[in-house]
Amino acid sequence: MGTVAFGSVPTELGDVLAAVTDDGLVATAFTDSPHIRAAIAARLGLPEAESPAMGGVLAQLRQYFAGARRQFEVTVDWRLMSTAQRRVLGTLYKTVPYGRVVTYGELAARSGSGIPPRGIGSIMGSNPIPIVVPCHRVVAGDGLGGFSGGTGVESKRRLLTLEGYLPPTLF
Repeated sequence: MGTVAFGSVPTELGDVLAAVTDDGLVATAFTDSPHIRAAIAARLGLPEAESPAMGGVLAQLRQYFAGARRQFEVTVDWRLMSTAQRRVLGTLYKTVPYGRVVTYGELAARSGSGIPPRGIGSIMGSNPIPIVVPCHRVVAGDGLGGFSGGTGVESKRRLLTLEGYLPPTLF
């Protein structure tokens, strides 16, 4: 059956929540709250317990937000995603490195999913593991496009600035 463990890291974008199962990192969120934890646990159908893997996941998130980590080395648990989501988000995870972006259309073609760019945007918006599975690196052909995590496009802008894709601005 397994369990799920929760932990969070304070960042300039809020307390970033991580959820870890016996199979790996299953979810992240830009906010930590009892409600969000309960919703993730209910969706998984798993009881909450401690996990020895949580310390490593939180350390990597801290390093990323400090600008000291460019690639996550965590096992990803893809179970909260449909087959189409896994294909598109898996392609994103494997092919778009730190500090780079891809357009919705490019990701549609690269994934070979047959999903049009607008559908790719919906998949990005439903990504259960933002930051680690970097949906913030998917942009529109004519700008940043949308973002449903944190404070929306402003969070996307901050993540892309952290990664050096966008120049620093006055926040």
